[in-house]
Amino acid sequence: MPERLLVVEDSKPIAKVISQIGKALNFDVVVASSLAETEKILQGDSQFFAATIDYALPDAMDGEAIECVLSHGVPGIVITGKMDETTRQKILSQPVIDYIPKENSQAFLYLKRVLHWQRANQGSGVLVVDDSVAARSHIVELLKRRNFTTYVADNGVKALEILKQYPNIKMVITDLEMPEMDGITLTNEIRKHYHRDNLSVIGISGATSGVHSARFIKNGADDFLRKPFCPEEFYCRITQNIESLNNIEQIKRAANTDYLTELPNRRAFFHDANINIEKYRANHVPFALAMLDVDHFKRVNDQYGHEAGDHVLKAIALFLRKHIKSGIIARLGGEEFAILLAGIDKDQILTKLDDLRADISITPLSYNDQQLNINVSIGVCFNSTEELTQQINQADNALYYAKENGRNQLAVSGEDNE
Repeated sequence: MPERLLVVEDSKPIAKVISQIGKALNFDVVVASSLAETEKILQGDSQFFAATIDYALPDAMDGEAIECVLSHGVPGIVITGKMDETTRQKILSQPVIDYIPKENSQAFLYLKRVLHWQRANQGSGVLVVDDSVAARSHIVELLKRRNFTTYVADNGVKALEILKQYPNIKMVITDLEMPEMDGITLTNEIRKHYHRDNLSVIGISGATSGVHSARFIKNGADDFLRKPFCPEEFYCRITQNIESLNNIEQIKRAANTDYLTELPNRRAFFHDANINIEKYRANHVPFALAMLDVDHFKRVNDQYGHEAGDHVLKAIALFLRKHIKSGIIARLGGEEFAILLAGIDKDQILTKLDDLRADISITPLSYNDQQLNINVSIGVCFNSTEELTQQINQADNALYYAKENGRNQLAVSGEDNE
């Protein structure tokens, strides 16, 4: 069931725009045009992910709908055409997600961002480091409104311990002045172990000197806030830093993923395989590297077209995901795939790989009302002491032997194959 969004808005054009935004984000949208209608909906069912709330309704001109929605446990984003300071303070005194002035079309783009991150933030951790209980509690409350999972520490030493325990932490918000380890020292220590591509750090301080912001940034922080800060600025900085981390993650994913099969690509395989093989050797864990190649792949392209060839490669990726649950798999290029397996003995590895080969050979692939019969050959090398490139060459030599001796079979490096 899709999550539901309640749109409380008396203007039909604005309600339509917000509804379109909600549907684009895969929400099931329910619209109410008055306070009375809102109350009726919520009394019947208050299971909504969030609500957008117009500040002034025909039967609730002074923000009464905000309290109504929040009292039913539904997080609310206030949409307002009133920009005076009194209205702003009245809205911010309530535990709303945010408020958005109806100034121009940017308001709706901002609303879409807020709704997107309200969902995306679930499961993302933020560590708040401050020796002031009141300051910690205030920041935690603001973060919880945005659906973050929060962790707290009252000094830098404890913060480093918590970071080791919870890998879901994506951001650290740290005060400057603290006992045992201050915020700048903490930031410096964090950057020794956590790259800024994976963890964002925001420094905060009530000190009036401008030098502290520069010190934080020079020691590895991504941003700085001076206390006391307004909720709007806090949320803008938090969202901006989370979006930056997300953009970096997407770029990394694109750079390390094969566009066709969505398997890891050659670059990702070399990176991950080298790291894992080093661990296997250090812990005396048996491992094997295998190369898989589609037999007579050129015939598929020549006879049925390159789209058919792409269909076959995608199918091979599905077979690999089905059979290799705890190894590393990748498309190295063309019709060639790599597999790294560890932790089981030689006979078990050979059985797993041959089951993969056999499953592919007996399963016809449907394409444009035709049945394609596909076979693969596999070459394997075990526990090689060589560098990864040499291991691939060893497995490739075994693969060549399998091809030369009839295809649709598995060959092991060093077993009279070269």
